[in-house]
Amino acid sequence: MIVVVCGHGAPNVAARRGRWKSMAARRREELRILDAPMRVSFDLRLLGAAALLILVPHAASAQQRVDLLIRGGSVYDGTSAPPRRVDVAVSGDRILYVGDHPGQDLSAARVIDAARLVVAPGFIDPHTHPAGGIAMDFGRADVRTLLPFVSQGVTTVVVGNDGGGPFEVAEMLARLERDGIGANVAFLVGHGTIRRKVLGMADRAPSPAELEQMRSLVERGIREGGFGFSTGLYYAPGSYARTDEVVALAKVAARLGAYYDSHIRDESSYTIGLLGAVDETLRIGREAGIPVHFAHIKALGVDVWGQSAAVIAKIRAARTAGQRVTADQYPYIASGSGVGSALLPRWAEAGGRDSLLRRLRDPELGRRIRAEMADNLRRRGGAGSLLLTAGRWSGQRLDRIAEVSGTNPVEAAVTIIEAGDAAVASFNMDERDVERFMAQDFVVTGSDGSDGHPRKFGTFPRKLREYALTRRVITMARAIEASSGQTAAIVGLADRGTIVAGNFADLVVFDSTRIADQSTFEEPRRTSAGVEYVVVNGRLAVDRGRPTGMLAGRALRKRPAP
Repeated sequence: MIVVVCGHGAPNVAARRGRWKSMAARRREELRILDAPMRVSFDLRLLGAAALLILVPHAASAQQRVDLLIRGGSVYDGTSAPPRRVDVAVSGDRILYVGDHPGQDLSAARVIDAARLVVAPGFIDPHTHPAGGIAMDFGRADVRTLLPFVSQGVTTVVVGNDGGGPFEVAEMLARLERDGIGANVAFLVGHGTIRRKVLGMADRAPSPAELEQMRSLVERGIREGGFGFSTGLYYAPGSYARTDEVVALAKVAARLGAYYDSHIRDESSYTIGLLGAVDETLRIGREAGIPVHFAHIKALGVDVWGQSAAVIAKIRAARTAGQRVTADQYPYIASGSGVGSALLPRWAEAGGRDSLLRRLRDPELGRRIRAEMADNLRRRGGAGSLLLTAGRWSGQRLDRIAEVSGTNPVEAAVTIIEAGDAAVASFNMDERDVERFMAQDFVVTGSDGSDGHPRKFGTFPRKLREYALTRRVITMARAIEASSGQTAAIVGLADRGTIVAGNFADLVVFDSTRIADQSTFEEPRRTSAGVEYVVVNGRLAVDRGRPTGMLAGRALRKRPAP
């Protein structure tokens, strides 16, 4: 496979590119399948032939110059199709040609010999936290490069998950365009952000006027370019919202053509239970008339291990009934959160941090909080299952911290929360549930990448190495489709996610014999092995395995439905 990127000064390139781009766009529209099971399936051979018809006449009169040629790789196009050994050519920021080498009519400023490598679409991560937690501080230079994601082959990240997205989307996009960014960025508009703006941390329903204000902020965010509406119904203040409130806001997003992305209310047995939370999420999608996407799908904690089969059955029934339902998943048995988020009851957080600290110090309320924390600790597998990943306790398990402190694990957790809280990896999943979810055709790859957890640097290579190549839970083609083309269709990213003439040149080239995650819970910032080249909008962000620091990403805008 050859990927060619043409120079901007090549004779008649602009005119020719316009013709083949139009042809490719029409053909993609004919062949695109957005659901059942929300995959993208294109006849790339026909598109490659169309591109060749454009290139060959020009070759008779002059040699065409391209920017980048990826030659002879094993090309997975981002659909479920098997690989082809073809060439890919890129001109400017677009893929110019995909197919057999057309002869001496092409010359390239840069040629990559991919004869022993895999060429795939740049991976698309639908759930990320680049600046650590729910915040999105792209002002830091180390965040702007998006190194943790780019280094593993990710060329597009979705941010604003778990209800934490902005409603001032235009402002955020303008900031990225001004400062530069290492990968493409798409925003979700966050329910939690909007609720906090209108209601603060109050545990109550909005008044009609307040609900109307929240609706207007959802509309503002989507109209300014947001791709979806996200909720974090497990976290305060999102947890204080009743289902009808979420439905009312999701209807606004649905009208504008966005999708609904949710950290569901309960992934365990905290409140309404995992199956109850799945039912609620499907109900929101059904009543709002909006595509539903389950964030980091899982069965969290010993009380719900094995319920993955029932969750899958519910989702499949909804899809059979006509709902558009998908999910993402990271390939680890440990989730990532904060000590407070993992153990505190949500009612204790109402009113904000000052109110929480007062309750913890109140004799009666403090006892009640600690009793519920003890049960939450049990759900997660005990104090030995919680590994702190940031701050002064980093690298220590909660049971060890309690032992050294001469106290019990709940009191040790309270001390950590009172000191400002800390990130924690919680080993709370059963591998059989992880594999069962991964095997589903509606589940794509997402890192939920946040500081201190190895998933931020290792998710996509780990899925390829551990689950496709070693355990064979899924095939290589499926792993790549679930990391690129299918995710692009879910999010609504036009012209990305598949290797098709006319698409943006977002590509990853990796060595399938070496691809592997190297980040661990002890060293979570280690970059993955085997990623040789990453191309973002036609420019090399990783070259011969080394990040270039190139800020070639784009601030992506969704065009809302009229």
